[in-house]
Amino acid sequence: MAMNWQVFKTRALTALIFVVIMLVGLLWNQWSFLILFSVIHWGCWIEYQKLIKLIDTSYRQISYFHAYGIMLAGWALMLYSAGNIYQVGGVTLHAIGLVTGLILIFALPLTEILFSKRIIGKNVTYSVLGLLYISLNWSLLISIRSIEDIWIVSDGTVVEAGWVLPIIVIVSIWINDTMAYITGSLIGKTPFSKVSPKKTIEGTTGGVILCVVTMAMLAYYMQFPVMHVSIIATLAALAGTAGDLLESKLKRLANVKDSGHIMPGHGGFLDRFDSLLIAIPVIWVYVMFVVK
Repeated sequence: MAMNWQVFKTRALTALIFVVIMLVGLLWNQWSFLILFSVIHWGCWIEYQKLIKLIDTSYRQISYFHAYGIMLAGWALMLYSAGNIYQVGGVTLHAIGLVTGLILIFALPLTEILFSKRIIGKNVTYSVLGLLYISLNWSLLISIRSIEDIWIVSDGTVVEAGWVLPIIVIVSIWINDTMAYITGSLIGKTPFSKVSPKKTIEGTTGGVILCVVTMAMLAYYMQFPVMHVSIIATLAALAGTAGDLLESKLKRLANVKDSGHIMPGHGGFLDRFDSLLIAIPVIWVYVMFVVK
């Protein structure tokens, strides 16, 4: 099959822009990190609601107050999870998120009663599941970014754990996805799941193994704790694969190829961050109870 160079250029340009935006958000400072994942949070919510409306048409009946109020409540949860490194005029985002969340706890049910023609219980359930799937997980990522502990590597260099840990997780997932694709293309034969027919056992296994090996080598070179980085890479690869399958299941139920079209040739927010969403809570538990 002849290569479609126009499609290739579109995908390449989109990928380049995506990488630049991600690097700026991740590496500049804690505020760029928060802004980046706030935008991603809202984008994921919009696509999630679109998918649910395709899966269950009754969800189309929710009011604008419900649709955007639940997103705002999720964002308030992200602010609540922010640590002391996030302050505005001496007031922490944690406090702002708490106050906003308390207001919405009362405002959302009230507006639902006043403005919804009919309250459908399963629609409330869909929104609560969205809070758990999207908002809670991005909140846990903000919590990891807010860690103020430091790592002192063997040459005496001081590294902020809260800055480097999210990067380790994201790079692990990117390496796992890339290696799984390459391995699957070369030797993949056995289907891994009916949910994602293109995924193979060989590709998935190869992705996890090569991800862990690569991250261990990088950790050794960077003089980071090799054991912790290797375990985080393993958890990220395994949970990330589960996240990819979960989003594939949602798209299959909604009968769509991509969750959105914000990135031409690469799909939407959920398509890009499905693996990270499910990896975050697993990594958070390990970081908070073992690494710290």
